[in-house]
Amino acid sequence: METTRHFTASIYLVADGAVALHEHPRLGLRLPPGGHVDRGELPHEAALREAREETGLDPRLLTDHAEVSSPTARAVPRPRHLMLADVNVCDGEVGHQHVDHVYYATVESRAIDPEPGEPGPAAWTWYDRPALREAAVDPDVRELGREAIGVAAAADG
Repeated sequence: METTRHFTASIYLVADGAVALHEHPRLGLRLPPGGHVDRGELPHEAALREAREETGLDPRLLTDHAEVSSPTARAVPRPRHLMLADVNVCDGEVGHQHVDHVYYATVESRAIDPEPGEPGPAAWTWYDRPALREAAVDPDVRELGREAIGVAAAADG
């Protein structure tokens, strides 16, 4: 079986020491905003777009690199992590994977107001570090969420 891979981007939004996770309608997992990188789109642009569509919030990307540029080139925000997620497994064989570019960002509010057609505010929950420890989420989501909260705190301080 040939494995198909798609590029995706997700973004952990941090406000007041907590990250926003929602119940993904198809996967049955609690995840941050995210989705496929569209044609002509850079991964960080996809992450920011998905966050705006799914939450209505305006994220400020947390980067950890210098803004190097010239008249012909510029730095592209690096993801904090690259994750390879098995999406479709049949009889032990992986048929589809996502190469996920994971970003961290801060938002000024927890008032979620998604675009029409997206799951409503009730699908979202804000998790601080203790709540993440107890939450029924995958271990990678827990660890990345806790790390995002720490990175946002360091950026504020």
